[in-house]
Amino acid sequence: MSREILMLVDALAREKNVAHEIIFGALEEALAYAIKKRFKEDIDIKVFISKETGKHEAVRRWLVVPDEDGLQDPDKQEMLSDARETNPDIRVGDYIEESLDPEDFGRISAQVAKQAILQRIRDAEKEQILNDFLSRGENIISGSIKRIDKGDAIVDIGRIEARLPRSEMIPRENLRMGDRVRAMVLKVDRNVRGQQVILSRVSPHFIIYLFENEVPEIEQGLLEIKAAAHDPGIRAKIAVVSNDKRIDPIGTCVGVRGLRVSAVRNELGGEQIDIVLWSNDPAQFVIGALAPANVESIVVDENNHSMDVVVDDENLPKAIGVKGQNVRLASELTGWKINIMTSEESIKRQETERLRIVSYFVKKLSINTDEANLLVDNGFSGIEEIAYVPLQELLEIKYFDEEFVNKLRSRARNALLTEALVQEENIESDSDLLKIDGVDQELLTKLTAHGIFTKDDLAELDSEELSEISGLSLEKSSDLIMLARAHWFE
Repeated sequence: MSREILMLVDALAREKNVAHEIIFGALEEALAYAIKKRFKEDIDIKVFISKETGKHEAVRRWLVVPDEDGLQDPDKQEMLSDARETNPDIRVGDYIEESLDPEDFGRISAQVAKQAILQRIRDAEKEQILNDFLSRGENIISGSIKRIDKGDAIVDIGRIEARLPRSEMIPRENLRMGDRVRAMVLKVDRNVRGQQVILSRVSPHFIIYLFENEVPEIEQGLLEIKAAAHDPGIRAKIAVVSNDKRIDPIGTCVGVRGLRVSAVRNELGGEQIDIVLWSNDPAQFVIGALAPANVESIVVDENNHSMDVVVDDENLPKAIGVKGQNVRLASELTGWKINIMTSEESIKRQETERLRIVSYFVKKLSINTDEANLLVDNGFSGIEEIAYVPLQELLEIKYFDEEFVNKLRSRARNALLTEALVQEENIESDSDLLKIDGVDQELLTKLTAHGIFTKDDLAELDSEELSEISGLSLEKSSDLIMLARAHWFE
C-alpha cells in the first residue's frame, strides 16, 4: 500500500494542481478516520505518513490535563499525576501516544483513501475559488438564478453558487429560475456546507453600492455617500456630501433627466429615493433628512441624543410620513431620535417643563416661586449650573444680591451632594423601580437624578414629564407609569 499511496498522491497533485502537502494531509485525516471507525470508543487517532517511503504509522493519543480539572473525556484524556508516573517530564497540554499495530485496524484500501483525498481536494478547490472571488473586492455581483430552495434563490455567480435568502429579497419581488439578479455580498459563512456566500438586496449598503456604480464622481472621490436608510421596496433616504465645491451633490446623484436615480430606483423595485445633503451640524442634517416637510424650529438634547422638531399643522403629516415612515427613516439616517410636534404641542411641552423646573428649584433650593421663575427666565434649568456658574452671572439677575446668591449656591451644592448620596444608596439597595419591566440601569440613573426613587414617585408623573426626563416616547412613558401604578389596585 505504501507504493500505491505515493503514486496516488503524485497523480492527484499533477491532475488537480494541488500541493503534495495538502494531499498528504488529507490522506492522514482519511486514514485516521478509517482506523477510528474500528473502535467502539470515541478515541483520538493520529496518522503520520512518510513522504519518502509512503509508510504510515498510527498512534492513539491522550491529552494531559490538570488534576483539578478532572477527566472530562477519559477516552481522550489523562490526568497529569497519572501521566508523570511513566514520564516525569510530561506537562499539561502534551500528549501520551501509543502505537497501534497495523493488524489491529486491518487493511485500508487505496480506494477509501482516494475518495477521502478527492473530497479534501474538492474542499480545497472550493476554498480557492471562494478566496479568488473575495479577492476581487466586488461590491455588487450579478448572476442568474439556478434554482429556488425553500424560498431562497440559489444564484450562479461564476464558478460558485451564492444564496439570496427570502428575507434579503425586496418585498413582493417574484424571482424565478433563469432570472438575472444583482445583489451585494452580505456575508461569507465558511462554517456551512453548500452556499457560503450570502447575498442581500435590502441592505442599506446595497443602495450605496448601486449609486457608486451609477455615479462615477463617487469613485473619483468628488462625492461621498455618508449614510443610507430605507424601507425595502418603498422608500429610501441617502445623505451625500461634495468634496468639490463646484459639484452639486444632489443634482449629480439625480443625473440628467433623473437617469442616474431612476436606474437605482428600477433596481430596487421602484423604491422612492430622497437624496439629502449631509451636514456636520446635526440639527441642519435632521432638518434636511425630514424633507419634504418644512421645519419651524428644532431643539437639540445632547444628553439624550434626541431632537424636538416643531412643524406646523400642514407639514405634520409630511414630517411623520405614512405609518411614521419619514421620521423613522430620518432618524435611522441621522442617528438621532427625532420627536415631531406642532407649535401648540411644543408650547405646551415647554410650559410643562418650565413648571417642573420651577417646582424643582423651589423644593431643592428652599426659595419661593417668583425667585425660581427668575432663575428660569435667565436660562437656568438645573441646580448644577447654579452651584458652579461664576458668581457674577447670578448677581446679574434682577433682585439677587450677593448674600442671597451665596446662600443659593450653598444650597445648590448641598442638594447635589444629597442627591448623589441618595442616588447611590437607592441604586445599591436594588430600587423597586428595577422591578418594573422596561426600567434598566440607565433609565434608573436618569430617574434618580430627578428625585424619582420609588414606584410611587414614578406613578405620580404624567407621560410628558417622564418623556422629558427619560427621552422615551409618550406611549412608552405612559406604559411605564401604568406599570408603576399597578400596585395601587392590588
